[in-house]
Amino acid sequence: MNHPSAPPRSTDGQGLALVVVGVGVCSALHVGKLPVAIPHLQAELALNLVQAGFLLSLVQLAGLSLGLLVGLLADRLGPRRVMLVGLCVLAAGSAGGALALDVNRLLVFRVVEGAGFLLTVLPAPGLLRLHLRDPVRLSRALGWWGTYMPMGTALALLLGVPLMAWSGWRATWWLLALCSLAAAAWLALRVPATVAGDAGPATSSSLWPRLKRTLRAPGPWLVALGFLLYSGQWLAVVGFLPTIYVQAGLGAANVAVLSALAAAVNMVGNVAAGRWLARGARPGVLVALGYGAMAAGAVVAFGAVGYPVLQYLAVLLFSAVGGLIPGTLFGVAVVLAPGRDTVSTTVGWMQQFSALGQFIGPPAVAWWVTRVGGWHWTWVLTGACSLLGLLLAVRLQREWTVRPGTPAN
Repeated sequence: MNHPSAPPRSTDGQGLALVVVGVGVCSALHVGKLPVAIPHLQAELALNLVQAGFLLSLVQLAGLSLGLLVGLLADRLGPRRVMLVGLCVLAAGSAGGALALDVNRLLVFRVVEGAGFLLTVLPAPGLLRLHLRDPVRLSRALGWWGTYMPMGTALALLLGVPLMAWSGWRATWWLLALCSLAAAAWLALRVPATVAGDAGPATSSSLWPRLKRTLRAPGPWLVALGFLLYSGQWLAVVGFLPTIYVQAGLGAANVAVLSALAAAVNMVGNVAAGRWLARGARPGVLVALGYGAMAAGAVVAFGAVGYPVLQYLAVLLFSAVGGLIPGTLFGVAVVLAPGRDTVSTTVGWMQQFSALGQFIGPPAVAWWVTRVGGWHWTWVLTGACSLLGLLLAVRLQREWTVRPGTPAN
């Protein structure tokens, strides 16, 4: 049911999905702007590699600590409302970061950005499910939703290098603050408001039972652990690519294009996962294929020293086929949730573990690189995550077989 003053709901859902994915891309730009800015921050603020790793991952602190709570609130208050608040918080954090005069203040506003990012992206799958009732269209839309992070990261990497070279990193922070406000206006105007009851029970007494049902079900745990094992290694590898290439002596233009392409190809796996799930593919197989490709790609990307073309092709394999993992997990999360009123709560739990992976991944890789004296053994850490992911894929497929691929009620 639509709010009386809301625009009419899209009949095919494509327009709504476009808006939701566009909002996600805008939010991901705030994550992707940091890798490009690291060389500028190192020059201006004397940033070391480990500090850079924490700056990369600190945006995930809110998700790490508040993901489940935000999911509960989104289920209770409605995903659209929470996303609008999140975009405003994201804009405030970016504007504050532009005014930061030292690393400590920048870190504080990075945490604010993380809170806004969480509030914006976490309710999105629930919003899509709320408006897209057809399972095939929902699977495809969720596959496209999984592209928001690689698409935003790729745009930030591609456009951030010339933009920061021309105007500096502070101007980029201001520009993205305005982008977030524009995205909030777009969401408010184009996505229908919903009335109480569309998202399930909305009483305060339902929060605790909803939380217990979510955490007692195996599905939310499986998708959460799957994202943990994926997100940390993907952000660590793609996030440090500009730094690696700058250290190798590549020019700024080459760094931008190569890094952006490595992030962008992740969309291939996300979209493919959504389409294959809509056609009845086994999610466990898709997830296993993604982890296997990430393991093999990391071994070659960091181990084949002296063969730069082969190494870069391996990075593309790592990112592109690895994209099957988030695309699949977003699709199965809305099915394995123990009820329609726990979709955002399940996604919140998944986001919390995803944030944990992104929080510890880049600093862990940075520490490991410093310890061993180079990037050549990075595949040991990422490979361990992929091996555990293969074991998890088997358990995920068993759970999917028990719970057929139909929306939970």
